[in-house]
Amino acid sequence: MKVLIQFENKPLLFRDPVSVISCEGPSSLWECFARMEDAIGKGYYLAGFVSYEAGYSFEECLGGDTRRDFPLLRMGVYDAPAAVRMPPAPARPRVSLGDMRLNISYEDYHSDITAIREYIRNGDVYQVTYCIKFLFRFRGDPFSLYRILLREQPVPYPAYIDTGSHYILSLSPEMFIRKEGPHITTKPMKGTWPRGGNIISDTIAGVRFKYDAKNRAENVMIADLLRNDLGRMGTGIKAPKLFEVAKYRKLHQMTSTITGETDARIPFRQVFSSLFPSGSVTGAPKIRAMRIIRELEGEDRRIYTGAIGYISPARDMFFNI
Repeated sequence: MKVLIQFENKPLLFRDPVSVISCEGPSSLWECFARMEDAIGKGYYLAGFVSYEAGYSFEECLGGDTRRDFPLLRMGVYDAPAAVRMPPAPARPRVSLGDMRLNISYEDYHSDITAIREYIRNGDVYQVTYCIKFLFRFRGDPFSLYRILLREQPVPYPAYIDTGSHYILSLSPEMFIRKEGPHITTKPMKGTWPRGGNIISDTIAGVRFKYDAKNRAENVMIADLLRNDLGRMGTGIKAPKLFEVAKYRKLHQMTSTITGETDARIPFRQVFSSLFPSGSVTGAPKIRAMRIIRELEGEDRRIYTGAIGYISPARDMFFNI
């Protein structure tokens, strides 16, 4: 299992694991967290992913008793990562994509959105992060595709994983959690706005976005949810930055920063039980939104909207969404 983490332009390569911790169903999830604690206690690093569906096992009322055909969690156990210098993306791509299609018909999509609006109208939920999948046939080298995508759309939290049975290419703009000693930070992303066509219209677009009532409402709902979730595992919870506007090549995104303090040796199981999955990928209230997602989406998200990252022997953590 090979894991390349490129968060904040600081590439770390984890390869040749001592062992791999993998969970195929909810019944073994807590055992995997115990094995993670044991590995860190012996001075190893952990790097890998947690799938979105693991979140249904962190809350009893959601019920997580279904075995999955994709790992809920997979972590490699490593001696240490290597700092690497990444080569540029190939000028002549050795990849081809075809047969591009969505996994849902327009009629079913329209029906799902109508149902979500009805849930909101009835007061069942305030916000639902509904996802559909874009499918395609692929030929070529997955790592070349990853580098091409990252060149075309640079993001702050990309990662690439080769598990031996799956390739995972993560072009993530969003931090899930960063823990450094007792200090914890999360940066939920909610709100989207198009870029302008020139420097003047782009500046105006950014200002309009920052003060747009709908996007602010959407963002502050999730910021409040994350403050509550961090409060389950820490103290001194603050929101030092709200409604920050990040610029990407094709669009603006809105983020907020939530911070707090926790026990530097807090169990990993408690961290994920408190925060995972992030409210930015579920909606609010989280549990009700997750039930609606499970009802409407029809297939597992797997790694999408899960988390990829690593844990150091000092118990520091850094994961994207």
